[in-house]
Formats: sequence, C-alpha cells, structure tokens
Amino acid sequence: MSRFHVATNEEILAGKVTDAYFVRTMEILEKKNISKPVVMEIRAASFPHSWPWAVFAGLEEVQYLLEEIGKPLDLYCLDEGTLFFPGEPVGYVIGEYKDFCVYETALLGLLCQATGIATQAARCVKAAEGRPVLSFGARRIHPALAPLVDRNAYLGGCQGYSSVIAAEKLGGEASGTMPHTLILLVGDTVEATRLFDEVIAPHIPRISLIDTFQDEKFEALRVAEGLGAHLHGIRLDTPFSRRGDFIAILKEIRWELDLRGFQHVKIIASGGLNEHSIADLNPYCDGYGVGTAISNARVVDFSLDIVEMDGKPVSKRGKLSGRKRLIACGNPSIKRKIIPWMENDSERAQDLITLKVEKGKTVVKSPAIERIRELVLNQLEYVDFNQLADK
Repeated sequence: MSRFHVATNEEILAGKVTDAYFVRTMEILEKKNISKPVVMEIRAASFPHSWPWAVFAGLEEVQYLLEEIGKPLDLYCLDEGTLFFPGEPVGYVIGEYKDFCVYETALLGLLCQATGIATQAARCVKAAEGRPVLSFGARRIHPALAPLVDRNAYLGGCQGYSSVIAAEKLGGEASGTMPHTLILLVGDTVEATRLFDEVIAPHIPRISLIDTFQDEKFEALRVAEGLGAHLHGIRLDTPFSRRGDFIAILKEIRWELDLRGFQHVKIIASGGLNEHSIADLNPYCDGYGVGTAISNARVVDFSLDIVEMDGKPVSKRGKLSGRKRLIACGNPSIKRKIIPWMENDSERAQDLITLKVEKGKTVVKSPAIERIRELVLNQLEYVDFNQLADK
C-alpha cells in the first residue's frame, strides 16, 4: 500500500475517487431498477481569470479511463490541443447513466486540471513571442503529479520541462543546468560553471546561474570571461527581496556583455514569472523558466450535464438542452458556430467534436505529443490574450 496520499490506478478504475452523492445515486438507481440512456455534455461556461480561450487537454487519460471501465460508452470530443472558448461544448459521453455515474468525478478531474495547466503554459508561450519557455514547476506540486504538469506544459507549447520522469515518459530530455546548491558547495560561480563545462555532456547548454553571491552584472561578466565561447547563457533567479528594478538590472547586464563582445550570451529569467511579467521582460530576455504559474494553474471548471435522455432533449436550469455540433467556418481557431446536432450546415464547415471512443473502445488514438504541441502553437498564431471567438 502506498504511503503517499494519492489514489492508485486500481482505486480510480474501481470508482473510489468519486463524490459520495454519486455512490448514493447508484444505490437508488440499482435498488429501484432505474436505467436510462443519456447524452452528457462536457462544457465550461467561463474560464478563470477571464481567459478568453483555453487549450483542451486530458483526452488521452479520459480515453484510457473509458476503456478500462469496460462499459459500452461512447465519447465524442475535441482533438487534444484544440483551442476553445467559453460556453462551447467540448465533448459528450453517451450511454447508460449507471455505467458512468461513479466515474464523473474522475473524468472531470482529468480534464479540468490538464486543461488549466496547458492553457496557462500556452499563455506564457504566447507572451514570450517566440522565446523558449521551460516548465520548472515540478517542485511546486505533489511529486506524483510532476509528469502530469510537465506533459501538459509541453503540450501547451513549452519548449522543455525540468523533471526527469517527464522526460522518461515523453521520450525527451529534461532541461536545466545548475542550482544555487552547486554554486554554494563549490564556493564560486565561475568555478562551478567551469566544473559543469568539464563534467556534463557537451550537448547540454552551458547556462550559468549568476545571482548566488555577488551583483548580477559582475558575476555575468566574470562567467562570460571565464568560459568565453563555451558559455551559452546566464540565468537570473534573483529573489524578490534583491530585485529592485529587475528590468534595469537586465538592461545593465545586456549592455555590459555586448560592450565586451559577449553578444552570444543569452539571458534567461526565472522565479515567480507569469504571462504578464514575461511580456514586460521580453525586450531584455532570451528565454524563461516558469514554475508556480504553470504547475499551480487554475483549473478550467468543466461540468458534465445531461442534455438528452431517452433520445429527447432535457436539461437543468441554466443549460441548453440537446446535443450540439461545434463547427468551424474558415479558420477553426477563430470562426466557430454552435448548432443543434441534427442541423445541417454548409459543406465547408468542419465538425470539431468527433468520435474518439465507441462502445468503450478507442477508435482514434492520441497522436504523438509533439504533434499535439504543434497544433497548439499553430493556433496561437491566430489568437491574442483578449480575443474571443467570432461567432
């Protein structure tokens, strides 16, 4: 039995990670022999922080969940990595309600958190305007969730991630060079960077952390002079108690490096960054490490509501009954329309919600993570922080 406070695969698949009222609902349905086919709509009416768009994520795990349940359930939904807007349906679970009742909690958890992380990562990537963003958030969450965070951060457009386990699962290589600890143990920033250059495989960029002991400008110059062409970049993780005017520090470092012929040295910033601070630092930085903003991203509050029962439209108050199509007219990133499921539209319209699981079997497997990430990056070209869908 695990001593970590996380649910095992077996416990999730047994329906134990569920809200108590679903267990009580099942007890009533079984004792009173109530069974009805339903269509349940996955939808988020609004997004945290007034985000105008979000990145759909978590589909691969939902497909696995539905396969392992072993019930004849269908899943229609967006492709993973698709941008969507508030109020749009993103998918439907179809089948006998009793077959799915105790798994509603798990399905929503899988989608809500993954989508929140992917969206926050995408916002940071969008803000960076082509500069690399790395996910540094593994230390800010329960370690069992580190692969989840780094996968969805990468899916959302981050160029890399810091945790070794994510690299093993995704087939890449973890990013990161040296912590303050190494510099403290060695006793000098330049010497620590020289040891790194001597020991670590040459394909790993030589990026020196320059804010451990001395003023950042002078440490940057010492490291640049000590390693010369071997130095790829410097990283500032300066604590807020010492930052003062952080932009002024960055400008000063860039000036002094360039003046001495070290134009090749990149400047990387980390420590408490988000999409808003990244936008401010862009004129002075070449890349970013983002931790808490991504790992602790607000979840997207999906709901799962019955919109059809026994083949007839039905819904609770505040919801639109009936299954719906989400169609793209022209550019799918910005031109969208919601219509009733049986309504025809122009032949040029593209259905964004498609069959993924049929009778409990996956019919469309998730593509490689690199392809999903590429989809996200392509869509980010057409949206900004304040853009809502043109409907």
